[in-house]
Amino acid sequence: MYFEQFYLGCLAHASYLLGSNGVGVVIDPQRDVDVYLKASADHGLIIQHIFETHLHADFVSGHRELAERTGATIYIGAEAHATVTHVAVRDGDKISFGNCSIDVLETPGHTPESMCLLVHDPEHGEAPWAVFTGDTLFIGDVGRPDLSRTHTSQQLAAMMFRSLHEKLLTLPDATLVYPAHGAGSLCGRNMRADRFSTVRTERLTNYALQIKSCEEFVEQMTANLPARPQYFQEDAEMNRAGAPPLGQQSVLPGLMPEQVQGMTTPDLVLLDTRPVEQFAASHVAGSISISLAGQFASWAGIVVGLHTPVIIIAESPAIAEEARMRLARVGIEKVIGYLQDGVDAWAVAGLPIDRLEQMNVKELHTSRAAGADISVLDVRRAPEWQAGHVEGANWYALDDFPRQIPTLATTGVVAVHCKGGYRSVIACSLLQRAGYKNLINIVGGFDAWVAETLPVSHEEPVEAAK
Repeated sequence: MYFEQFYLGCLAHASYLLGSNGVGVVIDPQRDVDVYLKASADHGLIIQHIFETHLHADFVSGHRELAERTGATIYIGAEAHATVTHVAVRDGDKISFGNCSIDVLETPGHTPESMCLLVHDPEHGEAPWAVFTGDTLFIGDVGRPDLSRTHTSQQLAAMMFRSLHEKLLTLPDATLVYPAHGAGSLCGRNMRADRFSTVRTERLTNYALQIKSCEEFVEQMTANLPARPQYFQEDAEMNRAGAPPLGQQSVLPGLMPEQVQGMTTPDLVLLDTRPVEQFAASHVAGSISISLAGQFASWAGIVVGLHTPVIIIAESPAIAEEARMRLARVGIEKVIGYLQDGVDAWAVAGLPIDRLEQMNVKELHTSRAAGADISVLDVRRAPEWQAGHVEGANWYALDDFPRQIPTLATTGVVAVHCKGGYRSVIACSLLQRAGYKNLINIVGGFDAWVAETLPVSHEEPVEAAK
């Protein structure tokens, strides 16, 4: 059997292509499907089957386009009530491809329609070779249970417990585990960075599988869940109906600085995708920084939303097109164009430029100890804060910025930090856009603070005013 995993770091998303005797199967495809078409052609496969383990909420699937371009059949759990042309599958359904087969296991919990796919390959013996777990079982974690319109998080968590213990944990220890996401995804909390595991390894090391009672499992799985981005529900609905093919997009136009200035409205976002160091050195006043170097697509979905018109600022037209593709993967499609010749052209045109001051953690600690008027704003998520933070810092998670920008002190300086310096620059750009000027980004974030063995506090948060 041919097998390949495709991993998108900016979404922490894994999809898969399997093949046997010329027949190809794709599991949980990303929005842009050319990667599967090329790989299948390279290995002499015709894609005939497309599986969605559930209606994904954190990205837009390419199942509709892939089916239209290959003639393949889409399979989705019956409880999804999907409207895209598909075959609804139930527990025990079997689909054969070449010498191999896939057994459907209904495993509700992350969503009501969630399913896992048990693959049998004669080359690996009679026992199942692998299970593709979607967002039910991750490496080191399980899926969050709060993404349904029809079930409470408590109901879904109870379903999850039964799915795990009555189905997945009954599989042979050697069965390989391939999930739909890795570390960094908002669909879980404590995923490891590994790209696959085994049932035995998860049985022994996954914290969620150590919980023996359903009641305790429900309590733990529904406590301290990360904020649910607003775009999640919209992406799930797009996947229910099938997203329009990306092949219909025209070439992204370059826009001269004067054109962009003429378009500027409160609703338009100038999205700077350059590395954070370049943004800090010089950027278009009022632009928002979300660097391609990190989880760009996810943070764009959270901060920008799906319906905001966007002009991309990038280092080159090719990078602008890459940014556009990544935005489309989460459903952001109102991309008007990109700034021709970037920030340099904007500056040459004499249009407003801003910069962002930066400071390392030693300078921050020394300056505060010497009595400098510097307050600290921590924009990490609640579990990160609870694990330790800078003494006396205010806390306001970046996830909450789209709902309301925090109110900061108008005197002194506000030093903003996150874990490593990526989210803090996003936060600083949003604060600058809101009119704040007295900002400093802390290079390296809390990781650098800990690395320098500077004092760490576990006091209750002093949350920034809302």
